Amino acid sequence: MFIRPTKFMTRALCGASIAFLCSGCGSWGSKSPAAPRGSVYQNERFQSDETFSRLFDASVDDTCEAARRTLLSQGYVITNAPGGSVNGLKRFQPDGEVHVEINFNVVCVPDGRNDKITTAYVSAQQDRYALKKSPNSASLGVSALGSISVPLSASDDSLVKVASETIPAGEFYDRFFSLMQKMAVERAGDK
Repeated sequence: MFIRPTKFMTRALCGASIAFLCSGCGSWGSKSPAAPRGSVYQNERFQSDETFSRLFDASVDDTCEAARRTLLSQGYVITNAPGGSVNGLKRFQPDGEVHVEINFNVVCVPDGRNDKITTAYVSAQQDRYALKKSPNSASLGVSALGSISVPLSASDDSLVKVASETIPAGEFYDRFFSLMQKMAVERAGDK
């Protein structure tokens, strides 16, 4: 036996369905949206012992020139050096199918009277690429059999970025700043 639904029954059924679906919504709305587990910003400590900066007893131009010479002396290519900043890039290939790039960013800011003291802010980003191989295949049309796909031995190779991170403060920057200080002292002696 089939009972034909009336407008009242349809509305009641729709209302009950909506009430059921929305019953879980109350719990969503009552909670504040939480950050996904392992959010990177949770690890940001903003403490003075992890510094990406050093103070130099030199002008902005001399400090940035010391940074430029430091990067050049270590095989970095200077990609940009407008007034008050220096950007350098160096590429590595530690493995046949792995490629790594380090991008250095130095910003020189006057600090103190008469612009004779400068703070150099430095950060370096490491990008890692991996070789991705895409095999090629071809379709052959044979009148008796139809079309068949045949794999070929050739492949398209491309580098795909698989990781990117700012290098954390530590010995890496200490070595950079030590050499930069040496370059700054040598440049001051040349004047």
